[in-house]
Amino acid sequence: MLQASRIHFCIQKRPVVDQISLTLQAGEILAVLGPNGAGKSTLFKILSGEISCKHGDVDYNGLPVGNLNSKKLAEVRAVMPQHSAVNFPFSAQEVVELGLFSTQSKNPAKLVGEVMEATNTLHLKNSNFQHLSGGEKQRVQLARVLVQIWEQKPFPRYLLLDEPTSSLDIAQQHGVLSILRQLTQRNIGVLIILHELNLAAQYADRIALIKNGMITSCGTVQEVLQEKTLHQVFDYPIQILQHPHHGGLIVSTSQPSFQKQLIKQA
Repeated sequence: MLQASRIHFCIQKRPVVDQISLTLQAGEILAVLGPNGAGKSTLFKILSGEISCKHGDVDYNGLPVGNLNSKKLAEVRAVMPQHSAVNFPFSAQEVVELGLFSTQSKNPAKLVGEVMEATNTLHLKNSNFQHLSGGEKQRVQLARVLVQIWEQKPFPRYLLLDEPTSSLDIAQQHGVLSILRQLTQRNIGVLIILHELNLAAQYADRIALIKNGMITSCGTVQEVLQEKTLHQVFDYPIQILQHPHHGGLIVSTSQPSFQKQLIKQA
């Protein structure tokens, strides 16, 4: 289990992450949602071990993240940050192969091929990464991260992603989330920061809502996606509907009444 206990982090004496506690079990998808500036990316960096936190604890399978060297940490968690730069003229396949440095695969070529096929990037393998579109780069970076944890292991592992669908079209977004759902069957827990509430409603097992550095609600999709709660977090009227076919939740937004009145007067 990935466990954070009362982590607290300040920038210029202002709390950015304020006494947050949460858990991520292997085999589940936890979606972290919240408005811009809520502290999601800072929380992400603390959980991944990118930045240290003086107050609170982060443990991977019972071991403090600060006690794990880079090799040991790479064995239990893979991270896809919001932005990843590649400053060399690598091919797409060479970028994906960067993920092999933290693995001990007996058949690395097969591993890279499987992951690139799953992420629909195999046809780009010989293309210059710098010449790819934003969405293609995003999928190649995802493949690089997935290479690190794709193979079956006897212990729980974790995948942390910060807005991995931001540059993708609708079909690609669902393709990525479907891959993540499949990963949970390999004893892997997935923590994903999202802006699209409907993707969280469809694919997450649990949702954590964050505002002003604090968790305002955390639980199942049905427990968290409540109209009043979402309105308070996002400062915008939100309606929850039921899908007519599969019965899942649909998040709908509408113009506030005062905006409608202004449009009528224009």
